[in-house]
Amino acid sequence: MNGPEIQIAFAPGLRLFVAADRRAGHTAVATDGASSLGHVVESLGVPLTEAGRLLVNGRPVAPSHVPAAGETVEVEGVERPQAVPGAPLRFLLDVHLGTLARRLRLLGVDAAYESEDIGDPALAALSAKERRVMLSRDRGLLRRRELWAGAYIYSDRPDDQLRDVLERFAPPLAPWTRCTACNGPLAEADKDAVRERLEKGTKNTYDVFAQCTVCDRVYWRGAHHARLEAIVTDAVREFGAAPTPTTSR
Repeated sequence: MNGPEIQIAFAPGLRLFVAADRRAGHTAVATDGASSLGHVVESLGVPLTEAGRLLVNGRPVAPSHVPAAGETVEVEGVERPQAVPGAPLRFLLDVHLGTLARRLRLLGVDAAYESEDIGDPALAALSAKERRVMLSRDRGLLRRRELWAGAYIYSDRPDDQLRDVLERFAPPLAPWTRCTACNGPLAEADKDAVRERLEKGTKNTYDVFAQCTVCDRVYWRGAHHARLEAIVTDAVREFGAAPTPTTSR
């Protein structure tokens, strides 16, 4: 680019996306005189999913704004909690976020997950078709135009990932109501109805069960229930919603 020069600065939370020499405040960028500000921001490394307000000389503008020579641009981070209008709040996670998907489902959050790598174009198309917020650590995927909505997952630690999503989007929590395996709704199950699916030790030890209405997986308060309960309790304490007692597997 060798057209009009602008000055641009990024909010502190966005500086991890840009080159080191652009992290200390306003720096000069030569534009081509035709590309939108949204394109300029993404060309510098920041997915638009992570950009909040775009301010030009202190005034908010749309990503379609074409920068003019001498303009001063500030790129803010997204406002939290972030509103996602146009559809019920639900998510789509890529192949690298299986643990986060299971934890969101544990909390009753609608979280579709692709356990195989179906490719960025297919994920973006699925996000648009089902109106799901795409969660990913793949910056290239989040820059795809066909995405309905998206969010970058900043940490590689599941505890931090979960906290980040819950803080950013404030989804309603309904613990113990979704299948952690397939995302389907859970329903109470009579022990006699699921008896043939249980091992002998489970039959003799447990009496309260739930079953997925989609994949038929059976749940009960198993040996690792305390660990799952701790995840639920911590999330509810920090982000709200009353835990509903049920079973886990």
